[in-house]
Amino acid sequence: YFLIFAVMRLTKPTLFTNIPVTCEERDLPGNLFNQLMKDDPSIVKGAETLMLGEMLTLPQNFGNIFLGETFSSYISVHNDSNQVVKDILVKADLQTSSQRLNLSASSAAVAELKPDCCIDDVIHHEVKEIGTHILVCAVSYTTQTGEKMYFRKFFKFQVLKPLDVKTKFYNAETDEVFLEAQIQNITTSPMFMEKVSLEPSMMYKVAELNAVDTAGESESTFGSRTYLQPMDTRQYLYCLKPKQEFAEKAGVIKGVTVIGKLDIVWKTNLGERGRLQTSQLQRMAPGYGDVRLSLETIPDTVNLEEPFNITCKITNCSSERTMDLVLEMCNTNSIHWCGVSGRQLGKLHPSSSLHLALTLLSSVQGLQSVSGLRLTDTFLKRTYEYDDIAQVCVVSSEVKQ
Repeated sequence: YFLIFAVMRLTKPTLFTNIPVTCEERDLPGNLFNQLMKDDPSIVKGAETLMLGEMLTLPQNFGNIFLGETFSSYISVHNDSNQVVKDILVKADLQTSSQRLNLSASSAAVAELKPDCCIDDVIHHEVKEIGTHILVCAVSYTTQTGEKMYFRKFFKFQVLKPLDVKTKFYNAETDEVFLEAQIQNITTSPMFMEKVSLEPSMMYKVAELNAVDTAGESESTFGSRTYLQPMDTRQYLYCLKPKQEFAEKAGVIKGVTVIGKLDIVWKTNLGERGRLQTSQLQRMAPGYGDVRLSLETIPDTVNLEEPFNITCKITNCSSERTMDLVLEMCNTNSIHWCGVSGRQLGKLHPSSSLHLALTLLSSVQGLQSVSGLRLTDTFLKRTYEYDDIAQVCVVSSEVKQ
């Protein structure tokens, strides 16, 4: 061949770590090893035995490449002959398990390449798949005699998974959805977590619960140093609420399973940046049945044998039929309802709701459960029972004062 082909991965250097070799003074080498370590220019003076280095070392191989990082490589084609070659075309492709990507900056051929001259190119690619990757570099050219030449080289490397992400969902009674994301660093080096955010779907708005207000300033619950050590796990919490235009559409919001996706940005080593975006996170849609009853307002603490008010929201979760509802209130051993039982609530159209103010009192102290509501649909002669709707703390009036 007239041309020589070279490929080198571009990555940042690493801090040099020395391996300390020492012995006690009464041993045969005496103070020799200790003196050699002190004279070593690559170590930190005064900390010779701590494996700390002041120098940077260039990578000796491709090293580890993680999903979400940017793979950069330097490609050089050098004319090692004493002849001028023409029509040089350099092509770089990246073969993954699912696709083949062209990474060449230019697809145009170079007219000629003189002896001892070279063609340089730098390619970049954000890695989005794990598993085996093959960098295929091909060169074609024409000699002075008109002979067409072609050769290629293959460079195989593995893309590893940097983070392990687990999610848990909790569906609250108020249509809110709480998401807990557990993120674990499964690499061998610390990570600086630059950003972990949740991009909600179009029907929700999100509130991050990963900070506390201290003296009027928001402070991260993880502290000022957001480093994640190898194999460490961090938990993030988010609260998603339906947007106002969807909150009243019970039949729509109850069936929404797509919540959003996590966007994670981190830095490693000497500032190398990585980014991962999960696929759309999905929850199990809660089953409310035909009619849903939820509490809008209820006091935390009430006085013994004194009436208190609550507000209920009754929603027709059916998307097809209208209901004619009758409300019945049944007393329990501790909870007594005030008002007329068996009253008509009227017709409730599909996917619509109504608010109902009720009064009750408790005859027993302690944490009491609000129970005993019954809704009957007169059209189908079907009764829906609602017990243990919420809890309220009942105290003596003297205690509360």
